[in-house]
Amino acid sequence: MKIKTSITLSEDLLVEVDRAAGSESRSSFIENVLHEFLRRRALDVEQERDRRLLDQAAGRLNEEADDVLEYQALALSDEV
Repeated sequence: MKIKTSITLSEDLLVEVDRAAGSESRSSFIENVLHEFLRRRALDVEQERDRRLLDQAAGRLNEEADDVLEYQALALSDEV
């Protein structure tokens, strides 16, 4: 359901909106831009959370990777 609302924009911004919207209505253009902005913002929040989790686990993950590489190097040297 759509609800009519009113916003105040600077004249120069409105000119840019009209230019970018082309044949699309202002309302439709602004709605699409806001949807995309909010989608990207949510994605940024999710990615930041993932970065924090990886940073917290980085030391342990690096140690595990080092162990695997060391094991592989030993296994290869035993084959030669």
